[in-house]
Amino acid sequence: MSIEIANESGTSVDEPALAALARFVLDELRIHPLAELSVLLVDTPTIADLHQRWLGEEGPTDVLAFPMDELRPPPPGSDRSDRSRAADPDSEPTVLGDVILCPEVATEQAREAKRPVTEELELLCTHGILHLLGFDHAEPDEKATMFGLQDRLLESWRAERGPGQDAGEPGGAKPGAAKPDGAEPDGAKPDAAKPGAGEPGAGEKAAADHAAEPAAGDAEDLDESG
Repeated sequence: MSIEIANESGTSVDEPALAALARFVLDELRIHPLAELSVLLVDTPTIADLHQRWLGEEGPTDVLAFPMDELRPPPPGSDRSDRSRAADPDSEPTVLGDVILCPEVATEQAREAKRPVTEELELLCTHGILHLLGFDHAEPDEKATMFGLQDRLLESWRAERGPGQDAGEPGGAKPGAAKPDGAEPDGAKPDAAKPGAGEPGAGEKAAADHAAEPAAGDAEDLDESG
């Protein structure tokens, strides 16, 4: 599985930890081992521009997702060998898509929610990946499914890592800092491979719908954020 992290935000982020989280999520969802994922971290002006250009909404957001190939997790109870494409050495790598995060927005949201910025970025990255896989939360049942899966993935990830691993707070933010109320594209597919410098590939179309969602146990007051 190929996971590319590019930090063009000017904010310090624990990139290896973010890549490890993305790999964990894709592995838990049993996505094809040849899948490729790009995670791009950008500054506030860049994500505000993308937000307006692709979603027609003013102002910055926390996360955008630009799906590429159609990938879905295998049915419940299926084996890893049942993935959408077999682990054939001759098969072509599958481009999952691009998740674009804004650490500045995540930091502010984390501060407001009084939670570590690392947790906010983990939530947003997971949320963006789920959107790439076709999950959405426009309807109540979709929201319950997506947020429930998101919570389970994050709980499993943090349980596996164990306590005391809060490295990588962007911009020196301390644990307990804020959490974003994210925005993410709604599944429109790009036809170019990876966005460069915060720019989706030519011909891409994406829709973002605020991705931030409450942490497990938080009140779910997320009309636009999830």
